[in-house]
Amino acid sequence: MSDLRGKKILVVDDAEADRLLISTFLRQLGCRVFYANDGVDGVHKARLIRPDAVLMDLSMPNCNGYDACKLLAEDPRTKHTPVLFLSGYATPEDKVKGLMSGAVDYIAKPFHFDEVKLRLSVHLKSGGDNIGHTINDEDDCIVHARKESSLDEILFRSAQVYLLKDLNEDPGLHELAQQVGTNAKQLNHSFRACVGMTVYEYLREERMKEARKLLVSTAISVSEIAETVGFSSVGTFSTAFKERFGTSPTRFRKQERVG
Repeated sequence: MSDLRGKKILVVDDAEADRLLISTFLRQLGCRVFYANDGVDGVHKARLIRPDAVLMDLSMPNCNGYDACKLLAEDPRTKHTPVLFLSGYATPEDKVKGLMSGAVDYIAKPFHFDEVKLRLSVHLKSGGDNIGHTINDEDDCIVHARKESSLDEILFRSAQVYLLKDLNEDPGLHELAQQVGTNAKQLNHSFRACVGMTVYEYLREERMKEARKLLVSTAISVSEIAETVGFSSVGTFSTAFKERFGTSPTRFRKQERVG
């Protein structure tokens, strides 16, 4: 594995889920990760931190990636810092524009972890795959298991951000998987590894927990709660709630108030 341990990486992206996804992965590699929410913040922090590399989104408020990259390239303090663009814009024209603004590379979203690691290693000249010792079969199994565990956590945490942001939304499994850079089968595997349930089982459980909290702590109607947590009808919600907690939402609210 390429050794990126101790490298200072600045991640500039206004999307919280994308920042969480890639920063968790980078920390697993031993990198020191810093964040910025837009181009202005990114340029400011790059001047202060002097990172070894910058991973920057293109489309951001206040100052986009192209303009931020030009500012970094013109500043003596940061002009030698490699900037790698991360973006869903993957046309040849977009790539050329990005490289002309001063970036050294371009990684299309949804990104793959191995590609991010490889491209960072190349531009930071971290020495390739020489790890200095021979790995036997047992060591290789341990390394593989740790890598799988890390990947599961990364995918679970990044998907969790999307799911909990708005429980009223019902993202398709394939769409959600694409947003976090994997496939539906792998995403379900990661959820089972981390929380013992599939993506939809987890989402349903979180909806039930939120509904229970709203029944206890608010006076809004059961129908409003059902809509808030993503159910199309009160009947469907009541059935699901009773299956989970053994009583109807209305009865549960009355019991809690009496208690």
